[in-house]
Amino acid sequence: MLASACLTGLIALAATAAPAPAAESEILQLDNAHSSAAFSVKVLWMFAVDGQFNTVHGAVTINRARGEVSVDARIDAAAVTMRRHSAISWVKSNEFFDVERFPEIRFHSNVFPLARLQRGGELPGSLTMRGITQAVVFEMKPSLCKRVAIDCPVEAAGTVRRSDFGMHSRRATLSDKVELSFSIRMSESEQVAAES
Repeated sequence: MLASACLTGLIALAATAAPAPAAESEILQLDNAHSSAAFSVKVLWMFAVDGQFNTVHGAVTINRARGEVSVDARIDAAAVTMRRHSAISWVKSNEFFDVERFPEIRFHSNVFPLARLQRGGELPGSLTMRGITQAVVFEMKPSLCKRVAIDCPVEAAGTVRRSDFGMHSRRATLSDKVELSFSIRMSESEQVAAES
């Protein structure tokens, strides 16, 4: 009898101590037509070589109950545009992005406060390029509109080192630092409203 009562008590205690089920997350797709990524690297530390990727896919995952969000952006490295066509061939080659072997560049953010979409601030995460993943921190700009990523894009930028991703050529003439930036939107039916 005593053993039965103890067992019943333990079951009741375990039930009250069990973690609550995780709140459901909302997953919103990026608007590929209005999202882009760009890069800039200095030649001879004076002249900038700039390029833009116009094919960006991915999703934003929002947990409104917890006030948290994360971003997963996948960039088609072969879909790069530049002012000079000869430069496109160079950045696609194995000397730079090596798009034949590594056609995708990916940024996956850590979870961060939902309100930061409105206020701006640090956007930490991991960047995978040329098959190498490195921890990075981008800086999000404050949003200038109420409907973030609908009426205005979420913009973030930061600096990475070429050598961290296996790019070691032309060190005498090409800067090791590469400026990366993102401009992200979603369709109006997939609105992200940052909580105040």
